[in-house]
Amino acid sequence: MSQKTMLLSATLSNGYGVQGQAWRAPENHRSNFTDIDAQVKLAQAAERGKFAFLFAPDFPGAGEELASQAPVSTLDPIVTLSVLAHQTTRVGFIATGSTTFNEAYNLARQFKALDVLSRGRVGWNAVTTSAPNAVANYGERVRPREQRYERAHEMIQIVQALWGSWGEDAWVHDVETGQFLDMDQIQPINLGGKHVASRGPLAIPPSEQGQPVIASAGGGEYGLGLAGRYASVAVGSSTYDFDVTRREREMYRSAVRQAGREADELKYFTGFMPVMGATVEEAIGKRMQMDEHLAPQRVPVLGLMLGLSLDASQADEPLSAAQLERARANPNDPRSARALEIARQGWTPREILAHGVIDYAPSPVGPPEAIADYLQEAFEAGIADGFWLQQATYAVADEFVDEVVPILQRRGLYHRDYRGATLREHLGVPRQYGQDPRLN
Repeated sequence: MSQKTMLLSATLSNGYGVQGQAWRAPENHRSNFTDIDAQVKLAQAAERGKFAFLFAPDFPGAGEELASQAPVSTLDPIVTLSVLAHQTTRVGFIATGSTTFNEAYNLARQFKALDVLSRGRVGWNAVTTSAPNAVANYGERVRPREQRYERAHEMIQIVQALWGSWGEDAWVHDVETGQFLDMDQIQPINLGGKHVASRGPLAIPPSEQGQPVIASAGGGEYGLGLAGRYASVAVGSSTYDFDVTRREREMYRSAVRQAGREADELKYFTGFMPVMGATVEEAIGKRMQMDEHLAPQRVPVLGLMLGLSLDASQADEPLSAAQLERARANPNDPRSARALEIARQGWTPREILAHGVIDYAPSPVGPPEAIADYLQEAFEAGIADGFWLQQATYAVADEFVDEVVPILQRRGLYHRDYRGATLREHLGVPRQYGQDPRLN
């Protein structure tokens, strides 16, 4: 039996990186937000690294932070992925689509069309929408959580029914008889619930993987219930505490079993944001350069994490012995223990911040071997099936693929080539067409 190996994915965001100030990084062209070539380059790097997929978040709104930070997502996930699918042949794509402010037929059509055109490499991250400035764009108020998830279940069921409404052998296209379709296999679904309905059918044939993969990025009781019934991918929380992450993975697997599915039908991914350089000092220096304009305002936040009163004037002086003696990890902030560990090594507040301690994803720091060591430790600890690269700037993807991936391959922790051509094959999850007959 072959050794189990990890899966890798990466964020497809705004053309700059996941850090709000990444647009100011010297390696990024200022126009990357509207330059599809930046996204194509990332997709091709991910494919060179044999990544299972790129994950495209989406936020259909705007906030005050845009005065100094780029939007978190690409211009439009479906439009962007349509281009990237044409510029690649193997890497998969998972796009976010709201179940709250879309109609089932529209989502079913968009995602299945993209899945067919990409030859079976697409997934749908089915999410609910509750951010007030996004909700307002649809002329509504925030719906109660229970209602949002009730609608989400209806949406997924109807979308999957629409995906299966074109029979797998319906496309006859017999030139001699003139029969294009076997209409007995093209059937309306006539499904509806309290919130969503559709007659169908959807006039799109199956892709090489049948239909798109469902992904879930929601937590809590409602999110677990949704993932357990439908998802093949779960994007979970990111923490340095392996026990916490392992417990979350097991909660997802338990939810899958409770729904009557096999636990391994869902692959759990957790995020990481490497700070890379030839040495730890070089890596910290690169991150400090990018975060130069943010550090002063973040020093007080670091103080709260450590139970100290800190301000920008102290950014470049190591904490004193008295401060270190008083410092305590904030029990209400899971990042704080890591911040305290770094502080006790003698770094300045600016350098502590450059270790990524304020990020909501683990930030292994240093040369490629150190990044590989972190991933090996995390994988062998059983915290995840795969790891989601959250690159501070897009340049990290090339560096990671060229320098870290070969180390993981040499250690037998990562595959040397794709196992197939579709996203389901990359993930090792079963083919599906239409609704899952095991679910009632």
